[in-house]
Amino acid sequence: MGCGRVGAGLARAMAERGHRVVVIDRDASAFARLGPDFPGRTVCGVGFDRDVLIEAGIAEADAFAAVSSGDNSNIISARVARETFGVELVVARIYDAKRAAVYERLGIPTVATVPWTTERFIAALGETPSRPAWHDPSGALALAQLAVDENWIGVSCAKFQELTGARITFLHRLGQPMLPEPRSVLQAGDVVYAATLVANLDNARRVAAAPPTEGEG
Repeated sequence: MGCGRVGAGLARAMAERGHRVVVIDRDASAFARLGPDFPGRTVCGVGFDRDVLIEAGIAEADAFAAVSSGDNSNIISARVARETFGVELVVARIYDAKRAAVYERLGIPTVATVPWTTERFIAALGETPSRPAWHDPSGALALAQLAVDENWIGVSCAKFQELTGARITFLHRLGQPMLPEPRSVLQAGDVVYAATLVANLDNARRVAAAPPTEGEG
């Protein structure tokens, strides 16, 4: 739902991956962004209107993305898709970060555009982002980059997990991704990405940012 630059790009990308795609927008002229070779269908109408969604095939849809320019339209259409039509995989684009956090807790994954862009710049400038890189659809599990104290160098990934409650999913080491084993040890310059329950995320960050206590290596 939404055929702006993001919506059109997303629709083309999904179609190129072999998916059947239907695009909804209230402005018929917006469909020009899809290009003449777009293989999917277009439906002109309000994206949270049930009749419009039914015309678009929502009853058979495996996924629904609400990417219009309006937070309210996106979240209403996402909730209708999830709660009325039972679409399991639903994601909404939200500009307001506070609203995004609320809907994440309701189990609706969101892309908070401004905070997400800010965090990408922060990471590119060499700092540790404060927001998780990924949430699972329930909002209960997060994948986040953790700032790690230099005294963790030489500590095994298994010990790191034991002390933080966060499982190291992958490392960036010398500019390359690495999938560590439990016996792998942290090295200087490692960038650590770990998965943890959201309820434990603050604790994991706190423990990782401080030196391990005596004897914990």
